[in-house]
Amino acid sequence: MITNEELLIVPMAAHQLILASSSPRRQELIQSFGLPYIIRVSDADETVEQKITPSEFVEVLSLRKAATVREMLEASDKHGIIIGSDTVVVYNDEVLGKPVDEEDAFRMLKAMQGQTHQVFSGVACVDAETGKQVVSHSVTNVHMKAMSDEQIRRYIATGEPRDKAGSYAIQGIGATIISGIEGDYFTVVGLPLSLLSDMLLEFNIQVL
Repeated sequence: MITNEELLIVPMAAHQLILASSSPRRQELIQSFGLPYIIRVSDADETVEQKITPSEFVEVLSLRKAATVREMLEASDKHGIIIGSDTVVVYNDEVLGKPVDEEDAFRMLKAMQGQTHQVFSGVACVDAETGKQVVSHSVTNVHMKAMSDEQIRRYIATGEPRDKAGSYAIQGIGATIISGIEGDYFTVVGLPLSLLSDMLLEFNIQVL
């Protein structure tokens, strides 16, 4: 995996993509495109006060993250496409974000066990120089296995749910509690690559 130190030795102008995320999984996914990129962590406020749909929610936050990074860049560094992304889990019309503690994680996993929930991932692409914006989202249905309280506790004890929306990670040991999905796997991971590649075409960037 390319480290931040290795990335920083390349002039900013050479980079096509600027990922506005500190998420290791999103960094690994963006690397799979084989395009030059850098990481610029967004410190955007992730609170949304007004009542909006999950799809609107992830699009609003994705764009806010990308726009915040654009504001952080010096004028001489505004080259490339900034990518912001946000993911939420929705069950019974409740948006499930990252758990505040282990009991909150247990509450989420207990509610979803043996049921189907939705994962929404938003993506925003912003031209660092011109400010041109393209925003979209995708949704995937996820079927979770029925589990005992003991199984849920053992999963929580791995530490994996701690910073994950919905308290699980499909790309980790959390894969063992998922029986199937309907839709894009990478939407559940946190960055829908197929959607993103289509959006980048709006900026004349081709992945293939």
